[in-house]
Amino acid sequence: MAFDIEMIKKVYDNMKTRVDAAREIVGRPLTLTEKILYSHLWDGVAKQAYGRGVDYVDFAPDRVACQDATAQMALLQFMHAGKKTVAVPTTVHCDHLILAKNGAKSDLAVANTQSKEVFDFLSSVSNKYGIGFWKPGSGIIHQIVLENYAFPGGMMIGTDSHTVNAGGLGMLAIGVGGADAVDVMSGMSWELKFPKLIGVKLTGKLSGWTAPKDVILKVADILTVKGGTGAIVEYFGEGALNMSCTGKGTICNMGAEIGATTSTFGYDDSMRRYLAATDRQDVVDAADKVASYLTADPEVYANPEKYFDQLIEINLSELEPHINGPFTPDRGTPVSQMKAEAAANGWPIKVEWGLIGSCTNSSYEDMARAVSIVNQAVEHGITPKAEFGVNPGSEQIRYTIERDGMIAAFEKLGTKVFTNACGPCIGQWDRAGADKQEKNTIVHSFNRNFSKRADGNPNTHAFVTSPEMVAALAISGRLDFNPLTDTLMNDNGEAVKLTAPFGDELPKRGFAVEDAGFQAPAADGSSVKIVVSETSDRLQLLAPFDPWDGKNITGAKLLIKAFGKCTTDHISMAGPWLRFRGHLDNISNNMLIGAVNAFNQTANSVKNQLTGAYDAVPAVARAYKAAGIPSIVVGDHNYGEGSSREHAAMEPRFLGVKAVLVKSFARIHETNLKKQGLLGLTFANEADYDKIQEDDTINFTDLVDFAPGKPLSIEFVHADGSKDIILANHTYNASQIGWFVAGSALNLIAAEANS
Repeated sequence: MAFDIEMIKKVYDNMKTRVDAAREIVGRPLTLTEKILYSHLWDGVAKQAYGRGVDYVDFAPDRVACQDATAQMALLQFMHAGKKTVAVPTTVHCDHLILAKNGAKSDLAVANTQSKEVFDFLSSVSNKYGIGFWKPGSGIIHQIVLENYAFPGGMMIGTDSHTVNAGGLGMLAIGVGGADAVDVMSGMSWELKFPKLIGVKLTGKLSGWTAPKDVILKVADILTVKGGTGAIVEYFGEGALNMSCTGKGTICNMGAEIGATTSTFGYDDSMRRYLAATDRQDVVDAADKVASYLTADPEVYANPEKYFDQLIEINLSELEPHINGPFTPDRGTPVSQMKAEAAANGWPIKVEWGLIGSCTNSSYEDMARAVSIVNQAVEHGITPKAEFGVNPGSEQIRYTIERDGMIAAFEKLGTKVFTNACGPCIGQWDRAGADKQEKNTIVHSFNRNFSKRADGNPNTHAFVTSPEMVAALAISGRLDFNPLTDTLMNDNGEAVKLTAPFGDELPKRGFAVEDAGFQAPAADGSSVKIVVSETSDRLQLLAPFDPWDGKNITGAKLLIKAFGKCTTDHISMAGPWLRFRGHLDNISNNMLIGAVNAFNQTANSVKNQLTGAYDAVPAVARAYKAAGIPSIVVGDHNYGEGSSREHAAMEPRFLGVKAVLVKSFARIHETNLKKQGLLGLTFANEADYDKIQEDDTINFTDLVDFAPGKPLSIEFVHADGSKDIILANHTYNASQIGWFVAGSALNLIAAEANS
């Protein structure tokens, strides 16, 4: 369970050598981001690494982390890699497959029964291949990583988009698909297009009702859900120095919502305090010896406009609490403007639920600040108007806040304390009445608020805000309540004004836990047997995808032309579908069922060109596959926004989709498509999206000449016999074309292992 201090010291020794060499080659001061990237290059200080946003570069991450929903497919793929053990430290965390309903004790017991087959599989695979295993109830992956494994200056990848949370401890932690994780676990390099750099200068100091959450809510409002695509965000300035380590984690965590590759902060005293409090003084001692390498060179922060591709400045002393939403995390509204905004847009004012927790805001400080508001309600006799739910971030957090009286305080307001797991944040919430699909409002401290994400109800207006604001809004029962200016009526009819929240950054008595929930792997796992039943509906061994036949794809049918926002939630829903994440055939029955068909503005209803009838997207895809007919998917901007789930790429591949043609991609999803042997293409002319018709047959005319930098020509033959030739761009390099030719990146790994 413990960190590997010797590995960390090697990282720091390597960093000193690499950074000094890189600074000499570049001939200028370096940002923190550049220092970490250059020190983790696969083949030394490579010159190609200096073309920001242009060249793909190979890196050597220090560790891998997987959550249970994505780990199933990642480990099923790793089993085909032909390796006896993982090449880098790796952990699996069981946090997704636990439904929030009645409370922690009963919900965890139900999960351990319903998902026993999956948990046993993950445990045995971890045991066999040298992987640390965190049991159900141990906590949310990113909180556990922050408490146990993250360290300043490291590089980590994880099979969850919010892996970026570890940036709060000065890492470059990046969300990837399972195939990328398999590469690293197999001892291979990991490929990333060298990112552009966005600098965020934080001045002033947070105070009153304003929290670290408000920083990223403001940044999301500025950059939108795609403004950070292809970039790493580096935060700095006096405002950053005055913030807690877990507060920094909150900011980095939601960087996934602006499309950023990752976000990070420079090493400072808040990180020293957090590392020491979580029993990692050895890391502090090692980091202090290379402290100048764990932040940007002084000249960078003195003149940031010279060193970042984009610069944003936020004065924390002037920043208002924000409430972002509904239906998208980048629609920001300062609390003082919410009354007018809600009225103008017809948002339901009554707040039905307040939810605190998730990987974004489940630290000790988060809980302490939220409970300071709860305590005021109890002391003044205020009955909360909304229901309350809390998800502690880890068993260590839960145990410590119970010891310190916080859980008892929450429960005085009737709060449901759910399992130390993701719960409602990822749709794992059995919310009473959600099936009625009534229009309503909830507020939460999570990171995403897409339609139907929390409870499956498309009419639930979900708003993202800080834990302390969630508490205030839930107690008031009103979305337009402004705790900075408004008062509440207590049970005696007296007006009460809440005072600003407060809470300790770290527990005064230290963290405590009886059983953190960790299982160390066997020293020698060669004798461990992994059993997957052929009749299981939860797990299915993978068969390799077929390699490309070397010919142009012809006679393909349009499966769907997706209209507007099409996130990974639309492509492969979570919620109840999570139980099939280890069974590719079964999970494929949710493929694109949330996407809106541009031709009838209806979800999960597309035309089957073989029959002329409309049917569910997976059913039509299966019909084409059975007939030996390839299909393609067309989409809009930022296609694949959201989670790192590679199921959104594996399902189309499994059901016969050959290409995905869109206006633009979210980074992780584009890579996932490539890894699974699909063509991920973008319109050379975005207006060509409008030329594609419902009955089109599609022919690739020059795929046989597929090459880096060479656009592809695609012929769309319409029902009336007319044609449109559309030019499609791509970002495939030679090695990625090799994945396509082989049928998937995994096919190449397996071939090399067997050669």
